[in-house]
Order: sequence, then C-alpha cells, then structure tokens
Amino acid sequence: MSDDDSVLLHTEGRAGYLTLNRPRALNALNHAMVRRIDEALTAWEHDPAVATVVIGGAGTRGLCAGGDIRSIHDDARAGGGEASRAFWRDEYRLNARIARYTKPTVALMDGIVMGGGVGVSAHGDVRVVTDRSRIAMPETGIGFVPDVGGTYLLSRAPGEVGTHLALTGDAVGAADALLCGLADHFLPSERLPEFGAALAGSELPDALRRFAAPAPDGELAAHRGWIDACYAAGTVEEIVDRLERAGEQGAKEAAATLLSRSPTALKVTLAALRRARGLGTLEEVLDQEYRVSCTALGSPDLVEGVRAQIIDKDRNPRWSPSRLQDVPAAEVDRHFRPLGAAELGLAQSRPTAL
Repeated sequence: MSDDDSVLLHTEGRAGYLTLNRPRALNALNHAMVRRIDEALTAWEHDPAVATVVIGGAGTRGLCAGGDIRSIHDDARAGGGEASRAFWRDEYRLNARIARYTKPTVALMDGIVMGGGVGVSAHGDVRVVTDRSRIAMPETGIGFVPDVGGTYLLSRAPGEVGTHLALTGDAVGAADALLCGLADHFLPSERLPEFGAALAGSELPDALRRFAAPAPDGELAAHRGWIDACYAAGTVEEIVDRLERAGEQGAKEAAATLLSRSPTALKVTLAALRRARGLGTLEEVLDQEYRVSCTALGSPDLVEGVRAQIIDKDRNPRWSPSRLQDVPAAEVDRHFRPLGAAELGLAQSRPTAL
C-alpha cells in the first residue's frame, strides 16, 4: 500500500471524508498518514464547498488502534529516537489543529479507538460513539505515558475517573466515553454509514437530530464511589493501597492491573495528569506531553513494553525498576524538564499546517 492509499480522501456534497486506511494494522497512524491528514485539512479549510469534515476508519474493527508503536520501538533501539520525535512533533500539532479547526469535524469513533486514534477524534467538534466503541489510552501497559492530548482530556473527566483510565489503560464503551467527555453522541453502529452519508446533504445539527439515540448504560458511574476515593491519593503507592483495601471487586482488579504496569510510567502519568489540571489550554498540555514522550523514548521500559506486548507477545515485560517504591522522585521530575530549543512550542503559537 502506498502512502497515498493509507488515508483515503473524497468530497461529496457539503462534506469532506477522511478515512484511515490501514485495516490490517487497525489503521495505526504513521508519519505519512499524519502529513496526509494535515494536507487534507489545509485543502478543505480553503474550499468553500466543504462545510464539514468527517473522520472514519476503514475495515470492521475500529477507527484507529493508535500510533505505529513497532516503528517507535525500532527507532528507539536503532535510530536514537530521531524519527519518533519528528513524528510526535507533527502528530501533536495535528491534534491541536483539529481542536482549533475552522470547520466542524465529525469523528466516527466506532470499534477500537486507542492512543493516537483518540488524538485524531476526541479533540474534534462532534465525537460519535456506537455500541461497538472501545476507547482507551493504554500506554502504561507498554511503559509509556498517555499523549496526543490524552492527559488533557482525562484530567478534565469527572472526579477521578480520568485518573483510573489513564493509569489502568482500561477501555470504555459508549456511555462511559460520554461520561468522561471523550464523546458527545451515540448512534447504533448499523446506522453509522447512513449518518456519515447524510452529512453530504444535511446540516450537521439536522443529521444529529435524525440519527442520535440514547446510549446503553455504562459501568463507571456505578463505581464512582471507590474510584473517586482511591484515585484521589497523592501517590501511586497509596492509590494501590486504597484500591486493595476498598472492599470492592472492581477496585481489587484495578490494583492488580496497576501492579502489572510499568512503575515509572504510572508515576509519570499521575504527575502528568495532576500538572495538566493546572494548565489552561490543550496546547500547553501537548507541550508538556512532548517533553514527557521524548524523555520516555530513552527509557528501557518503552522498548521492553513494546517487545512484550507487540513483538514477542509474551505479555511478560521486565520493568526497570520493577517496583513502585524504587522509582525515585528525581526520575519522575526529569520527564518534565524543558527541552530548550527542541521544545514543541505550541502554547506560543496557535497550530497551523505542518
């Protein structure tokens, strides 16, 4: 498949349709795809015939499973991370651009939407989920930290629900995505193609009134008591202790999940979320995430996590250090140091074309 085929573009009526087209890789994003999306947004921004941009994914499994982490793993091992840093610079700029885009964007968040898939969908104007949606920021499971504006979104979820999702990496369905502010509207999956097609000839509000429906019940709302109480703790160690003592099966399972994740990634993620709450804009948070990502690129846990989950698939990562109590505060703080001339710098200027 050529780079041009990895993102399909066409216009019909009032809409521009952008389809991520790597279904065998669950539409995982690479650098060429990010550039092609940005080029399409530039063209359509200046095309008076295009009133709405619709973002979807090819195949039946989902919108996008995230970034191409195998390539990041290989780059970190062999190339020193230069290609990954360049990819993130453009990807994060694209995330910010989608959030500030001058025309409405509609993201069809059907099926699996994870990591980078959240970045190209959940910052848009209209985020549509279905009965098939499974949305997650699963980075701590590969020794990484939620990025693409994920810490911005999750830090603003109700109570401590966002902390729970960021640390565990758990996937949520439609109702819980709505609860967390990751989505706006629910449609039955079988009506999604009809809704997407209708945007060519209908005003966006009219199409939403015709197709949107109440979402089935979710799960998180019923667990807000122990989630808010446990994840309000000041350290990951205390969060795990509270979860283990909460007397709830869900809390016990969450504690076990955390103890399987990268200790360093967990501590940096918690710090990133707490810092994101105090930052005013998505651009400021993306600048912070870029610092964290670039630092994590040199961590042994990212390479090891991708090896265990994606390459060897033994699901048995050997984290370094392996225990929460052995991660020094200085190591966490190191992830947030300014990068000098290498800063992303989005907060200093509104995002434009790459």
